[in-house]
Amino acid sequence: MADITRRLGWRHLRGAPTAHIRHHRSGRPAHDGAGISFWFRALSAALSEVPVDDRELAMTFHARTADFQDVAVQATVTYRISDPAVAAARLDFSIDPDTGAWRGTPLEQLGTAQQHALDVLARTPLASALVDGVSAVRERVAAGLAAEPRLPATGIEIVAVRVVALRPEPEVERALRTPAREVIQQEADRATYERRAVAVERERTIAENELASQIELARREEQLVEQRGTNARREAEEHAAADAVRAEAEAARSVRLARAEAEGVREVGDAKAQAQAAWLRVHADVDVAVLHALTGTRLAENLPRVDSVTISPDVLTGLLARLGDGERA
Repeated sequence: MADITRRLGWRHLRGAPTAHIRHHRSGRPAHDGAGISFWFRALSAALSEVPVDDRELAMTFHARTADFQDVAVQATVTYRISDPAVAAARLDFSIDPDTGAWRGTPLEQLGTAQQHALDVLARTPLASALVDGVSAVRERVAAGLAAEPRLPATGIEIVAVRVVALRPEPEVERALRTPAREVIQQEADRATYERRAVAVERERTIAENELASQIELARREEQLVEQRGTNARREAEEHAAADAVRAEAEAARSVRLARAEAEGVREVGDAKAQAQAAWLRVHADVDVAVLHALTGTRLAENLPRVDSVTISPDVLTGLLARLGDGERA
């Protein structure tokens, strides 16, 4: 949109570098060019502004495929106006002298692109359209617009055509996604089963290793028990042999001691017998009274020691009576 300002009944227009301005005054061209600025009177001026930059026209429309399925098409057409004079002569690019805005909608002239897309999709089944439809529709629309005689006649040049998407109805799209999802799910299930199989195999290997370890430990424990039994048996045998040697030594010592004691007793007995025999030989010729005296002395020597004697009245009376009888006799 051109920039227009007011000054005392005059108007000043300042154009952009991407806009071609045409000014006619009283039916004759006064100014013509891109990015120009000038003063003019609103009552005698006819102004038009033709954009010369690249523009994009977004289109969204519905089409029907060869198998009677509805699809939504999103496309973008990039174009430019290569001949502003022809475009201004064929299309209404006039602007308001007070606001600088277009009085009409001159850029909505590319609706024919939809017809080319509809023709392509009408001959294509839905599955093929979803697989190859984007490139086919793009090529067909580009070729159709290039061959459209009305566009060069209005000074319009097609720069590029892009088809953004081709989408079927939601129910059809879900139905078409089902086989692919099933394949993906099958692949996921297969990967899950393989992972579980690997896990089971690893668990089996671990269990076998643990069992082998337990068997090896049991075998070693058996060897240990056997070795301990052998050691205990050897230790018992050694203790028994030591006890036997100790018992034999003790028996031999006891025998020696018994023999020594018997020998000592025999020698003592012999000595006592010899002493007694000698004593008897010495006293064989002694008087009997002397022998009695010696016997009494020896008896007195062997009597126990008496520290005190208690005489009861009865005993004392008997002794006194005996003494009296002795004196009278």
